[in-house]
Formats: sequence, C-alpha cells, structure tokens
Amino acid sequence: MLKLLFLSIAILALHPSFSSGEQCKLSAPPPTSPLTGLLPCTLYNNGFANIWASDHQTISDDQNHVTIELDASSGTGFKTKTTYVYGFFNAAIKVPSNDYTAGVINTFYTSNAEIYPNTHDEIDFEFLGRIPGEECILQTNVYANGSTNVGREQRHRLWFDPTKDFHDYSILWTPEHVVWFVDDIPIREFPNLTGQKADAVYPGKQMYLYATIWDGSDWATDGGKYRANFSYAPFVASYSNFIVCGCALPQPSSPLAPVCDREFSNAKLFPSQLSTRHRRNIQWAQANYMTYDYCQDKNRYPTPPPECATSPPKIHEQIDNEQHEIGVDDEL
Repeated sequence: MLKLLFLSIAILALHPSFSSGEQCKLSAPPPTSPLTGLLPCTLYNNGFANIWASDHQTISDDQNHVTIELDASSGTGFKTKTTYVYGFFNAAIKVPSNDYTAGVINTFYTSNAEIYPNTHDEIDFEFLGRIPGEECILQTNVYANGSTNVGREQRHRLWFDPTKDFHDYSILWTPEHVVWFVDDIPIREFPNLTGQKADAVYPGKQMYLYATIWDGSDWATDGGKYRANFSYAPFVASYSNFIVCGCALPQPSSPLAPVCDREFSNAKLFPSQLSTRHRRNIQWAQANYMTYDYCQDKNRYPTPPPECATSPPKIHEQIDNEQHEIGVDDEL
C-alpha cells in the first residue's frame, strides 16, 4: 500500500496538468458595445447629495470622484437629488482593498423604500466583503412592489480584481426589462412579465439612485459566518464616472409626467430587447462566473418564482440577418 501511495504521488508530480507553475486562465470577456462612453457624465453636485455621516465622505474638487468609508463609528452614503421612472445609471467603482473586508457591504442601487415603505421597489449591485484568500463577490438583486419575501439574488465572481482599479457598473431599467452591466458587458436580465404570468412582479415606481457603505455582518459573508473586523478599518470605497440618464420626476409622488433625457429616448442606444451580442455576453458571464442563482435554489423556492420558468430567447430566433445586427452593435 505504501509503495502504491508513493507511485501515485510521483505520477501526479510528473503529470503536466498538475504543474505548480501553470496558472489557471480566466475566460476573457467577449466584445461588447461601449454604451457608457456614449453618454454624458453627471457631476456629483449636480446630481447627488449626502444621506448621512458627511464626515465619512470626500468629494473631489472637480466633482467627478467620491470616496465613502466605513469604520466602527459609522458608514455613509449618498443619493440622487431627484427620483427617476426608468433610466440608465452608472458608476465606476473601486471596492475596499483591505486584507479582510468580511461583513462590509458597499452598494450601487435604486430604491423607493422611503416613499413606498410597504410596496417598495429596488434594483441592486452589492459588493460582499471577503476573508483573506477569497474573491470579492458581486450580488445583484431586484424587489418589486414590496416583494421582499422573495430574494431574487444572483452572485458572480468577476474576471478582474475589483479592489485594484475602477470598473463600470451599470443598471438599465426600462418598461421592458432590467439589465445589469459590468464594464458594458451585460451579466443579467430581469424581464417585465406582469400581465403575462401570474404573480409576476416588476419595479415600476419612481426611485432614487443610491451609493452606500455599511456593516452587513448579519448576512453578508457566508450568511453572516464572518463579521466585520474594525481593526482593519477604515474601509474605503471609491466612486467615479457617474452617469444618470433617464426620466426624472422633480419631487417624489409628483403629479407631473417624468421628463426624459434625450439620450434615454434614443431607441438605438436603449432598444426594448437585448441584441444577439448582449445575449451572448450574458451567457458567457453566467456560464463562467455565476456562483449562485435563486432560480436554482430548490431549498428556498421549491416552486420557483414566475420569471424563473421563462426560457431566454434563442439567439438565432426571429433574427433576419445576424451579421447586420452585429454591425449595428458595432456602431454603438
């Protein structure tokens, strides 16, 4: 038996698949359409205001860059000055680079909880903290009409280290769908199936756009197994490249019609359906980097929510000329 063990070890050491010098190669992101580069930036003082703990927030002189920090005394955050009914929202974000960030949550999301506390809508990017040696996880989620009893979470690893540099994170919210983008690559789509499927929900009420950092130790890292350790504080998240492009309402619950930006009304920039290329982008992101999908969690949802039973449109279905469509994408 001992000879067999030594022989097995020797074979493994010689086999090229087990070479200690060989690096695991990440799947390279596919080509995509450079949407963020076609839209104007929003200066902080024009679009945003601090929510709490302004002493934990620093704004650059040119209003293009904001840092927010969490320590043992407080977190902080900011939000848009007005609400929006549909829009495209972007921020370039660099998440805290501390060796230990378990329990720390920094976010970029839309919500109307303060306007509609019992029937609120929400669309989330949430960066979940990590213990040493682990990867940062990006969680996306959506609530509609107060449906907080159902968490529609997906979690992704990323094809880069989000602590090292800025990367763009974008939310597209239209009457047809919600789409989450990372560096212009869509990683998830949530369709509006209200009126088509029983019990389907969809966020449709005006929302603010938020960015926050806070202590989510009760659930954030491995379900709350690892808690925030403030001996590593402060935890600093940086935000830049703000884009707020949508249909604005001057005041919450305003009787006036939303005023839509010209760019958001451009059907070429924001078509009602994803292109062939964008559907392939989502397939790539989910096949290579998704680590959790609520639709596959049979323990939580023995009967999946209605949107989970929807098969994504086939890539080649109802496309007259695939090459022509890809050409249109290339022009964007």
